[in-house]
Amino acid sequence: MSREAVTIGIDIGTTSVKAVTADGDGTVTARVRIPHQLRVPAADQLEHDASEAWRQGPLTALDRLADPRKSDVRAVAVSTMVPSLTAVDSSGQPISPGLLYGDGRGRVLGAPEGQPHLLPSVGETAEFLRWTAAQAPDAAGYWPAPAVANYALAGEAVIDLATAVMANPLYDGTAWNPKACADCGATADQMPRVERFGVAVGHVSGTDAALAVGAIDALCEQIVAGADRAGEVLVLCGATLIVWTTISEARQVPGLWTIPHPAGGKSQIGGASNAGGLFLDWVDRLVGPVPAAGELERVDPRRVPVWLPYIRGERTPFHDSGTRAVIDGLDLTHDAASVRRAAYEASGFVVRHIIELGAAPVVRIVAAGGGTRVQPWMQAIADATGRPVAVSGVAEGAALGAAFLARIAAGLESSIADAAGWAATERIVEPRPAWTGPTGERYRRFLELSGSRLA
Repeated sequence: MSREAVTIGIDIGTTSVKAVTADGDGTVTARVRIPHQLRVPAADQLEHDASEAWRQGPLTALDRLADPRKSDVRAVAVSTMVPSLTAVDSSGQPISPGLLYGDGRGRVLGAPEGQPHLLPSVGETAEFLRWTAAQAPDAAGYWPAPAVANYALAGEAVIDLATAVMANPLYDGTAWNPKACADCGATADQMPRVERFGVAVGHVSGTDAALAVGAIDALCEQIVAGADRAGEVLVLCGATLIVWTTISEARQVPGLWTIPHPAGGKSQIGGASNAGGLFLDWVDRLVGPVPAAGELERVDPRRVPVWLPYIRGERTPFHDSGTRAVIDGLDLTHDAASVRRAAYEASGFVVRHIIELGAAPVVRIVAAGGGTRVQPWMQAIADATGRPVAVSGVAEGAALGAAFLARIAAGLESSIADAAGWAATERIVEPRPAWTGPTGERYRRFLELSGSRLA
């Protein structure tokens, strides 16, 4: 197989499109980031301008990254967050807001606000479809983000199987369910085509580069992170915080997800939390400019308040869209740096909580995603868990994973297991002895404050 041939992975994220060009060894030879606006029309709503973020963003990223007509780009694949949905016209142009995960318009009608011992009700995508079809009843189609992007790139309205399965009950595992779609005001023909990831489905317009079916962003991150052994924990630090512990045998824990491991033969237990970059960026806007280097180091380890970081409800393990943030123990002696440290700790406490609920022996923590470049966040996770954190060498892990899937589609790779060879560690962040004790005490307070949500 050619190690010189390159592929491109494009990741549509919550606040930007990230794209990389990678060679056969997983070395990133070029990268680009195209920001887009995250719209919050109301406290329980989260959306994109789907034309800007899902259509134009990938096209711009590809244009700035490389011209497949003039370079040895063999294939392109797209990864995205889930769930998402917009209405499109006959030319594939979005004509309604791009609804995103956790948006209140996806809440199952009649479901109670807080169900701490249950997984979130299946049907978020179905409710997205119900709302969108009512807003745009004459739409040509109702597509998630990857279908919009793939159609813009190659005229193929296609999504991967995992994204389709997340749309249950609209998708029954083999096909779009006509009755379920009709119940939401649509037809099965208005939904996108579904294929397995890593399959070539066409060519990028005007080029010989194949369009490969990508996958959910978390799966793409996973395959190139190198956290595949039982007991290894993958912490994805993006706008959403995602924690997966690899386990040898599947088992169920109330409030957590258990899903197959992409490498096969194992499972993962954990889930997604709102205590990621959306929360941390909000704290930065709240307390003012990001502090100069070293300012957080001057915070007294014993003098930090405690956040519950739920500014837009919480997913794992509470699955309660109505809960809200709390800051406990704040007084006149605290400054902006103390509040920021508390926010980073809150994210670390969520990581620790999900790990402990999973009750699996932990051998290693690996952090991936764009947030890994925020050193105070990585330090807080290490201090909160009391464990070293291995930081991934590539911040654009979802885009890199998509680039590997593109190699499979191009016939340059044959097994997804080989993506583990692309994993690289940039640095190890050690917990600090002076912080682990006081941080542990605050973690216990965090659990006390969270207790009512587990009752």
